[in-house]
Amino acid sequence: MRVFVNEPRLDGNEKKYLDECIDTGWISFEGPFVKRFEKGMADLVGRKYAVAVSSGSAALETAVLALELKKGDEVIMPTFTIISCALPLVRIGVKPVLVDADPDTWNMDVDAIEKKITKNTKAIMAVHIYGLPVDMEPVLDLARKYGLYVIEDAAEMIGQTYREKPCGSFGDISVFSFYPNKHITTGEGGMVLTDNERLAKRARSAINLFFGPKRYLHEELGYNFRMTNLQAAVGCAQIERIDDTLKKKRHIGRVYNELLHNAEVVRLPVVKTDYAENVYWVYGIVLDDSVGMDADKMMQRLGEEGVGTRGFFWGMHEQPVFQKMRLFDGEQYPIAEKLARRGLYLPSGLTLDDREQEYVAEKVQKVLREVQ
Repeated sequence: MRVFVNEPRLDGNEKKYLDECIDTGWISFEGPFVKRFEKGMADLVGRKYAVAVSSGSAALETAVLALELKKGDEVIMPTFTIISCALPLVRIGVKPVLVDADPDTWNMDVDAIEKKITKNTKAIMAVHIYGLPVDMEPVLDLARKYGLYVIEDAAEMIGQTYREKPCGSFGDISVFSFYPNKHITTGEGGMVLTDNERLAKRARSAINLFFGPKRYLHEELGYNFRMTNLQAAVGCAQIERIDDTLKKKRHIGRVYNELLHNAEVVRLPVVKTDYAENVYWVYGIVLDDSVGMDADKMMQRLGEEGVGTRGFFWGMHEQPVFQKMRLFDGEQYPIAEKLARRGLYLPSGLTLDDREQEYVAEKVQKVLREVQ
């Protein structure tokens, strides 16, 4: 048997809506599905404005442009995240100021934020990781206290809630990704959301090359980050079944929890906190220090058994490209470093069935026995 780490589910109205794009000739960003998808995402999270873009990374770039952050500014963010979160800052000379991960939820340690605030701090970037959201109340309190922007990266948390309020609805500006492993996919794609009309207008202009009142005259350097009508058509079909998607994800989590609850040398995801129930965007595990192999070796062995896996993020302070730039010299974040070396996630896609999960759990237990 071969179990892939993720397979998207595309058996709803995706083909019907794509056929409509082709039949009408509306395949560019000016097609009607783009606006429909933007409205659907804004309604889903309770935001006033949504701007569809070409990827989650493009959404982050657009958010930074919309906020008009400048060289010398500082943004506090987790070290344990994907590099896309730091790239738009580094590109324009904004300094990412890092905090370590919480060992239980794997999100940023919100208790470590305040001591990192300086006179140059302009924003906090909260990035929800893997299945549980960041504890947002302390983040929002600090933002109010110090007059900071909040950028919410909810790429992995579509449909999840924090204290019964949708993820993607917090702070000044929020972003989503629609990569194939996300709860809603458009193949590639992303979204910028806000309740601020000025930020929304600026984001929409930024993704369209900052065209001025007279076309082809530009006051700023923008990007072509536009989402196509074809991508948006797929997104519209995907959003129609978001409730079923979340049910399926939580079912996958429950099944793995039952199958692996006796694996004492493996740390399983936290089921819930006082502010959220895990949505298991991916099902991550962390190997105990007593296990005689790291995550890379574990993934290699599981691959030999037909089980697809992925490693956890590596911290920003350990990224070779940033080390060459001397960005985080001497900085250490032990929780993030352990997660990178001991963490991996198991097949978690929407097409996964119980039989496949049983096979995965059996192989995980088998490989663990090899090193006991």
